[in-house]
Amino acid sequence: MDHETAGELSGRIVDAIGEAVIANRQFLETTLTGILGRGHVLLEDVPGTGKTLTARSFARALGLSFQRIQFTPDLLPADITGSNVYSEKTGEFEFSRGPVFANVVLADEINRSPPKTQAALLEAMGEKQVTVDGETHDLPDPFFVIATQNPVEQEGTFGLPEAQRDRFMIKTTMGYPSADGERLLLDRRANRTAQTPTVEQVVDADQVRQLQQVPEGVDVDPRLRDYMVTLARRTRRDDRVHVGVSPRGIQKLFEASRAAATIAGRGYVVPDDVKRVVGPVFTHRIVLTADASVRGVGRYDVVHDVVDSVEVPAVGQQQGAASR
Repeated sequence: MDHETAGELSGRIVDAIGEAVIANRQFLETTLTGILGRGHVLLEDVPGTGKTLTARSFARALGLSFQRIQFTPDLLPADITGSNVYSEKTGEFEFSRGPVFANVVLADEINRSPPKTQAALLEAMGEKQVTVDGETHDLPDPFFVIATQNPVEQEGTFGLPEAQRDRFMIKTTMGYPSADGERLLLDRRANRTAQTPTVEQVVDADQVRQLQQVPEGVDVDPRLRDYMVTLARRTRRDDRVHVGVSPRGIQKLFEASRAAATIAGRGYVVPDDVKRVVGPVFTHRIVLTADASVRGVGRYDVVHDVVDSVEVPAVGQQQGAASR
């Protein structure tokens, strides 16, 4: 699949989801960036903004199997991965697959379960496999997790451990709909006899795998690679930051930038691609100092300041095309 075709398909996927999900296009493209980059997406927002509908709509548009896991305080790791169950028929223990065995897994309200249960997804997200009683089971391909969480200030939530947050390529928020969007919600609610907009399938699993291959052929100019490294290293030198962006975070920025270029239908990355995804990729990976937290400094503020402080390399369309 070439870059132009991938960009066209990406546009159709976003258009299809936009028919059902009331959200701005940039949010939907950011979520799709994580999927094309073979990453996982964390959606954080207050209840009732449409996070669950978004995950389900992506699965439908992509023609993939879907499982929803509702995270609760009493959820056990085996409830996610599955467990070995004794079969009276065979007289042996047989593996009963958990809901994680799907192409798209919605980890709904992931921060309402304690860290031990959240950690059950670590191996699945990192290695795309689960190990139960010493036996390893491969997950479907493609596989990605769309997790939702409520703001940590809300009652009954557990903050995600740093290792868990680092497994997500993208963290983004939906935000409240516009006034027109909220009015549309009421119009849909008022007319129950009218058919609710549904998401049409745009591609199938084979095409999703092809789409995920396209970013591998996207060129990134050496100056842009240096730019990405500088951005990450600058977060580690900020006196408001206790732990800066890890080497994995740099790799995820690289992959997300190539995915963003793919969605735009280009075979090369431009600086705007990097600047578009650096916030969703970097923000959740930063651990602030206690003093910065007390002063009300946000992770986004740090990333914003870092981006403003680093000179953008002069890599335009012609230079990007020439370097391929």
